[in-house]
Amino acid sequence: MTALALGIATAGMFAFKGIDAGSIKGVVTPAEGAKTAWALSSTDTLKAAISNGTFEIPNAKPGSYKLIIEANAPYKNTAKEGITVTDGQPTDVGEIKLEK
Repeated sequence: MTALALGIATAGMFAFKGIDAGSIKGVVTPAEGAKTAWALSSTDTLKAAISNGTFEIPNAKPGSYKLIIEANAPYKNTAKEGITVTDGQPTDVGEIKLEK
């Protein structure tokens, strides 16, 4: 009976393919104008620090996100919608220019 239960549990573990998280990355100009990148979806809120104008937000599940760049004064926060993350792939949003 124990062997049967162990066999069923093991089979169950391999029955589902794991979801590989992706990431969202990009560059912000001017580099000193931004401090934090936020990625928002219907189920997740993720963030990453911006260092030397670059960021990468890890552990993003596949789906659609809104990216918000939190700016340092005198620059304004900016947002980009419709960013699609696919299974296990990095999504490069390119350059995001901040305005004063």
